[in-house]
Amino acid sequence: MLHLHHCLSARSFRPLWMLEELQLPYQHHMLPFPPRAKARWFLDDNPLGTVPLLVQGAAPNEVRMTESAAMCQYLAATHPDAGLDVPPNDPAYGAYLNWLHMSDATLTFPQTLVLRYGRFEPTERQQPQVVVDYTRWFLARLRAVEAAVAQSEYLCARRFTAADVAVGYALLLAQHLGLAPQFGTATQAYWQRLQARPGYQRAMAAQLRAAVEQGVPTTPAPDTQP
Repeated sequence: MLHLHHCLSARSFRPLWMLEELQLPYQHHMLPFPPRAKARWFLDDNPLGTVPLLVQGAAPNEVRMTESAAMCQYLAATHPDAGLDVPPNDPAYGAYLNWLHMSDATLTFPQTLVLRYGRFEPTERQQPQVVVDYTRWFLARLRAVEAAVAQSEYLCARRFTAADVAVGYALLLAQHLGLAPQFGTATQAYWQRLQARPGYQRAMAAQLRAAVEQGVPTTPAPDTQP
């Protein structure tokens, strides 16, 4: 059984979306955001105090993962029949890995600074210039997505893959930041295609349902105020 520890619309949405695309059974453990402050017991499971945490199996062969893009790759690779993976012998393999890594290291990273210094920190610690600079950083890097999806419906291999899930979350986060109107025309159409997928819609419904059932606030993590 797979166990996913998740905050509403945090980066842990990536593996949740993957689980719903793959239609795998899993246990959904919802946490208040930020868990390192509001669910201190979670530090026993993940000393980082961050989500996602994905656990599969039991010791000594237990799998424990804390990186959302890596989880996308892991779930796709361990369920190849679903067609969300790109194998090493595929010419698109390099592009696939590049998008997976870019999704967090290049696209989500600047947005986390915008969130922290524009929304999460108390007023006296907010940094407007950081917000402006890293918003520009994100939008500049998003040009790579615009160029790719102007040529094809999806990022690589001419089909939907785990890379689209990983990058798609960066677009979801940008939407929470009010940046979606600044997407290029091709990126806007691509984002609409991703949101129309049944797997995406199931993941959205699943996180809200689980939050209500488990008594966790239903405010999305990116919209949390100090």
